[in-house]
Amino acid sequence: MTTVLILLLLWGVLTLKTSRSDGRLIERLHPYRKMLFHIMPSKSESVVLYEEVVRAENLLEYIQKSKTLFQADLNHLLVAATGVALRENPEMNRFIRGCRLYQRNGVWLTFSMKRKKLDKGSKIAAVKLEFDGTENYEELSNRINSLVGVERSEAVTYADRELGFFSRVPRPVLRVCVALFQLLDYFNLLPSSFIDNDGLYTSAFVANLGSLGMKAGYHHLFEWGNCPAFITVGEIEERAVIESGEVVPGQVLPIRITYDERIDDGLTAKGAVQSLKRVLSDPKTYLGCVAEDGGDRFALGVQRKS
Repeated sequence: MTTVLILLLLWGVLTLKTSRSDGRLIERLHPYRKMLFHIMPSKSESVVLYEEVVRAENLLEYIQKSKTLFQADLNHLLVAATGVALRENPEMNRFIRGCRLYQRNGVWLTFSMKRKKLDKGSKIAAVKLEFDGTENYEELSNRINSLVGVERSEAVTYADRELGFFSRVPRPVLRVCVALFQLLDYFNLLPSSFIDNDGLYTSAFVANLGSLGMKAGYHHLFEWGNCPAFITVGEIEERAVIESGEVVPGQVLPIRITYDERIDDGLTAKGAVQSLKRVLSDPKTYLGCVAEDGGDRFALGVQRKS
């Protein structure tokens, strides 16, 4: 009996901890939304799949100019556009942990990239960065290039060391370790060092499948971590589009989004998707940095008028 009481007391103490290194608890919620966390406790049963297309003519022109000026391509553009969309729609920058809703501290983005050197055992690497909105697009692109350079170098990264260690752990022990880490995360006890360096503790994951010669696909949300959205784009396609009431040939960028419906409703998601589409449709206006006189440099955290 005493043991049961001690366990119940311990459980009660653990559930009282609401603070986290990566987010703050949102306490005022509609009862319906609170119930969702218990009715749909996992991401796999809470996903919404959304498809959008963006006219790519302006996008391609912008990429050509920015690539010449400061070596930025579609990957840089996707990261910037996603960051702008999340800063304009902070309700989408949330996550669920321990059947509670948290507002994430800062906008963190993870994107996948091809590794040129394959001796690390993986052709794909994930890069995580903070999008604070204080940089202009060229500065953000240069920082991305710096991070990519580290991943493609001979340097052993934090992820390489972590994965290398766990890959040597026997399978039964590894399963217990993963379950333990998830339990610690549930009770907000996971050390910040794990969260800060893990690409799946992020506001959104962006993947340019077109760079691999693939079409856009709906990507699953990992149960590990607290990433609430996965954005993939495919190869730019030639399609029939409507222009001034007429069907004409055009180039489009297909986008597919998977997101956790529990963080907010579809109306909020619509706002974020519209922001993303607006930036990608007209990057010269919303990202700047390609004017010959250098007069269009502005912080990406400053909302531009439509």
